[in-house]
Amino acid sequence: MTSVGFIGLGNIGKPMALRLAAQAPARGLTLTVYDVAPEPLAELEAAGAKVAGSVAELAADVDVLCVMVRDDDQVRDVLGEVLGVAGDRLTVVVHSTVAPATPAELAATAARHGVRLLDAPVSGGSMGASAGTLAIMVGGSDDAFAAARPVLDAMGSKVVHAGPIGAGTTFKLARNLMHFVAFTAATEAQRLAEAAGLDLKALGDVVRHTDAITGGPGAIMHRETAAPIPEGDFWHGVFTHVRALGEKDLGFATDLADQLGVEVPLARLALERLGPGLGLDKLDQRTPTDQRTPADQRTPSDHTEESA
Repeated sequence: MTSVGFIGLGNIGKPMALRLAAQAPARGLTLTVYDVAPEPLAELEAAGAKVAGSVAELAADVDVLCVMVRDDDQVRDVLGEVLGVAGDRLTVVVHSTVAPATPAELAATAARHGVRLLDAPVSGGSMGASAGTLAIMVGGSDDAFAAARPVLDAMGSKVVHAGPIGAGTTFKLARNLMHFVAFTAATEAQRLAEAAGLDLKALGDVVRHTDAITGGPGAIMHRETAAPIPEGDFWHGVFTHVRALGEKDLGFATDLADQLGVEVPLARLALERLGPGLGLDKLDQRTPTDQRTPADQRTPSDHTEESA
C-alpha cells in the first residue's frame, strides 16, 4: 500500500482529494487529509479518508504528500512544517501554481532533509478534478515522478512528465498564457458582436461547438519547434493556408470594428503577428484587404473558411 496525504481542500483540492478517496482501494492507496476548514474534512472523512490533526501529524506517516494551497507563501509554510517530521521516503507533490523560480528553491530545501519534491500544477478546473480528467504537468526527477505516478494517475487522465524541477510550472504558465489571452480575445469578439446586434450567448455556443471539433488554438500545436518553417516542409503549406484564412478574416473583422467604433487591439496585433508566429516569413507590405482574392477568381480550396 502507498500512503498518501493531501493538504489543501479548496475549490480544486477538495474534488482532487475526493477522487483519490474513491480510487484509493482499487489502486492500493490509503488517504489522509488535512485542511484548516472543518467542512471539507468532514466530507472527506465521510468518503473514507482519514483526517489528521495537523500538517506535521499527516506528514510523519505518508509516502506521497500532495499540496494544493493558495500561493507560494502557503506552500513554503506547509513545507516548513513537513520537513521537520518527514522521513527520507517522502515525495512531496506541489499542485499549487507558483512563481517560476519557486519549485527549484523548494526542491533544494527539501533535498537537504532527504525529501524529494515535484512541481505538478493541474489544468481542467474543478470539473476535471471531480471527474479525474485533469491534465497534470510534472517537473522533477525520474525517481520522484515514479514514486508519485500511481497517485497522479488516480487524479488525472493526462499526466505529463515535462522535465526537471520547475518544468511543470513552466508548462502550466505557457498553457495558461494561451488560455487567458484567448479569454481576452473573446471579450473583443463579444464587443464586436454586441455592437453588431448579435446574440452573445449564441456566439458562445458556436465557439464551444467548433472548438470541440477543431481543437481550438491547440490545433496548430503539433510541431516540435517554434522556429521558422523552411519552404517544402509539410507545415509550411498547412500554415500558409492558415495564415491566408486568418489574415483575411482578421482584416474583415478589424474593418467591421472600425465601422462600428469597437476597439479590438488584440485582433490588430494578431493580424500583424500571425504569420511570423506560425513560423512564416513576412509577406509584402500590402494590407490584408489588398491581398483578398475576388470571389470569381478563387480556387475551390479558397472557399474553405475554417482554419486549423
